[in-house]
Amino acid sequence: MTDLMADLDAAETLVEVGDVVRVEARRRSGAQGATFVLREHDRCFYADEDAIAPLWKGQRFPITSCVSGWAMLHDEIAVVPDIAVDERIPLDAYTPTFVRSLVMVPVGSPTPVAAIGAYWSRRYHASPDEIDSLQTLADHAAKAIHRIGLDDAPWAPTFSKH
Repeated sequence: MTDLMADLDAAETLVEVGDVVRVEARRRSGAQGATFVLREHDRCFYADEDAIAPLWKGQRFPITSCVSGWAMLHDEIAVVPDIAVDERIPLDAYTPTFVRSLVMVPVGSPTPVAAIGAYWSRRYHASPDEIDSLQTLADHAAKAIHRIGLDDAPWAPTFSKH
């Protein structure tokens, strides 16, 4: 955890926070994919990802029609062992991907400014340790975002694509 804190403490931009989060989320969860999603008013911006196949990097979705938006709006972790049976999942967006289960963790409470997603290619129920580890990552990411001073900014224009 010391490396994580040092990496996020050293981050000077939202891009750098995203770089740490996407890699660390995948490592901590053992998932086949991870994403860093930013809240842009009434939209979710899939800012960065680390996955076995492309997901939604660079895309925007209405906050009310995606699970990352649900996690941010409810300030609650979404654990989805099977995307096919969870009403929070827009199946049309997920069916073409490898994703079959996920955990989405809001970043920043009580008003989340982002979310971290971990995705598995099979039906999978994340363990309490995996969920706690992702929550710890989200807590540290929230502190970094707050320190950088972007809590209330519309971030997408400042988030460059690599």
